[in-house]
Amino acid sequence: MDLTIHTTVLPHDDPDESLAFYRDVLGFEVRNDVGQGRMRWITVGPAGQPGTSILLAPPAVDPGITEDERRTIAEMMAKGTYGWILLATADLDAVFERIQAGDTEVVQEPTQQPYGVRDCAFRDPAGNLVRIQEVR
Repeated sequence: MDLTIHTTVLPHDDPDESLAFYRDVLGFEVRNDVGQGRMRWITVGPAGQPGTSILLAPPAVDPGITEDERRTIAEMMAKGTYGWILLATADLDAVFERIQAGDTEVVQEPTQQPYGVRDCAFRDPAGNLVRIQEVR
């Protein structure tokens, strides 16, 4: 089998804030932006990696989701426990400084973990956890 990861999805509750974060703070390219108002689906991805994307999407819009599920998703997003992603970089300190300068909520400064990786963590505007590992 020949499989690759093409797109992963993270929820947003303010498309303009999320777009500014992923484009301006992380430096991702905007690949697609459809919809209007809060009902926008925005595809972003790292420059030079056209085959890998993040779809920033409004949460709980599937018509099969119940009102209880919508409330649960909203509660989890508010606590920052609904969505997360793991990114990688060769220069964690430089990336951390750039992100921190963007007035982003830092969850963890660069730290050497006991399981062998050095990483940091922060939250995007929707509360999603973004972890970044240093790879060499």
